Amino acid sequence: MASTLAEKIIGAHVGRDVKPGEIVVTDVDVTALQDGTGPLALQQLEELNLVRAQNPAKTVLFIDHAAPSPRKELSNAHILLREFATKTGAVLSEINEGVCHQRLVESFASPGDILIGADSHTCTSGALAAFATGMGSTDVGIGIATGKTWLKVPETLRVEITGEFKPGVYAKDLILHLIGMIGADGATYMALEFGGPGADAMTMSERFTLANMAVEAGGKTGLFAADETTHAFLEEQGRGENYRELLPDDGAVYARTIEIDASLLEPTVSAPHTVDNTMKATDAVGVKVQQVFIGTCTNGRIEDLRIAADILRGHKRNPQTRLIVTPASRSVYLQAAHEGLLEIFVEAGALVTGPGCGACVGVHGGILGDGEVCLATQNRNFQGRMGNVEGLIYLASPATAAATAIAGHIVDPRVEFPT
Repeated sequence: MASTLAEKIIGAHVGRDVKPGEIVVTDVDVTALQDGTGPLALQQLEELNLVRAQNPAKTVLFIDHAAPSPRKELSNAHILLREFATKTGAVLSEINEGVCHQRLVESFASPGDILIGADSHTCTSGALAAFATGMGSTDVGIGIATGKTWLKVPETLRVEITGEFKPGVYAKDLILHLIGMIGADGATYMALEFGGPGADAMTMSERFTLANMAVEAGGKTGLFAADETTHAFLEEQGRGENYRELLPDDGAVYARTIEIDASLLEPTVSAPHTVDNTMKATDAVGVKVQQVFIGTCTNGRIEDLRIAADILRGHKRNPQTRLIVTPASRSVYLQAAHEGLLEIFVEAGALVTGPGCGACVGVHGGILGDGEVCLATQNRNFQGRMGNVEGLIYLASPATAAATAIAGHIVDPRVEFPT
């Protein structure tokens, strides 16, 4: 039977062809918890007398959402994760190592894996052709203890991408455009499979951005084929032996196919308070911004920082606009330091923080004041997301964010800083 990527990965794990809608119980290759959702999972395992990790080398506990801890309650939650790692031999990713989703693609996820994490943006690893999905804390806890989980095989929405991005337009603009087109529930419990010549030509960084935000359209996961670009990335991470080619079958059946010509796209933003509330950046020009945030699991990679630094070089942030830059991982931070990007950010007036989730989740390090506007490169702009229900969040690419930080209001980066 011809299979989509999601069907092929799940079918390989259960040893037979699968079809959308059926429930399967499958082995899990990688399990992940973070400090916001992880403590609940570990408390459930304590109550069930299941304090163990079936595969400790691929059980990863991340301290990233509140890193370092801003208050004692979160510090106590961190203690739970550290103690579980000590008891079980699970991997602990400490406060200076970075965002879970970036760390998973750097060090743990591989083509053909099934990866579950107690975080909705676990789907990021789908860019490596892993069936990676977020689940509830208890489900992930059981997956840690038993090495198994249950899944409903999803239907697949194929996103066929053609053309190339014009200067000033990036993968973030494409995914915002797609979500605006189909809506926040347009792919509920579906796998988004990105393909076509435009997708094949994308860098891994661009692929991670698209897969990361599949959940913002309701997707169960976001998937790319594993090809030579995937192979090269794994080689760079010292994990080339984990590569295998993984492609959807010719003749695979899709619930729906959407075609997007990347050459027709423009810089795009999402306005408060939903990700699908999208518009062209030109239609938001002039909105005053008190804070710009560049980073997160969506756009905190070295390629994103290079884009922002190229615009900020030789400029200063607007005196009425704060600028926060947070690399997604320690590896990204060190590379940015090596390339002199951190110096560019600091000279532009930015605060550069240690690697982690930073301001995105509204726990610390950038909480908005009443009525303040933030333009961020993160994936979510829900009311209260950055720690204050009276705050207003716009989403955009690193280029739009950097140009906005200089102007003090939302701009089209192609107009203000043409390449």
